[in-house]
Amino acid sequence: MSLRAPTYGQRPPASKASSRAKAATKRSKTRPEVLLSRALRSLGIRCRPTKKQLVGKPDFVFQRKKVAVFCDGDFWHGRNWAVRRKKLLAGHNADYWVPKIEYNRRRDRRNNYLLIKTGWKVVRLWESDILKSPLAVARKIMRWL
Repeated sequence: MSLRAPTYGQRPPASKASSRAKAATKRSKTRPEVLLSRALRSLGIRCRPTKKQLVGKPDFVFQRKKVAVFCDGDFWHGRNWAVRRKKLLAGHNADYWVPKIEYNRRRDRRNNYLLIKTGWKVVRLWESDILKSPLAVARKIMRWL
């Protein structure tokens, strides 16, 4: 099964500002990841950097326990999707953003399936939950471990 991300095709992006914002979006060492890493260390939990060869490129990997942790951005991974989708449909470039986020959600489910199939436990965390209380999220991970 092949998933393909939607593209603008030959159309220009909505604006230069949106192009810059998308290009500036960090893919690793984001604020939630850094805060969670610090919180885990404060609890005495050592985490390894991501295993690039693992499907989906988890943000944290606990090799011995075979736990892969993803810190998902609320926008990009569609938190509260029904509400967010409705807002996106009413906005600019809905024909790009809705399929893009739906693609991300399908890809996340596919990656979860592939990791679980190979014996990994998958933990997905929302960016806003981490930002709200990194220590509480770290304690949840501690329980999973």
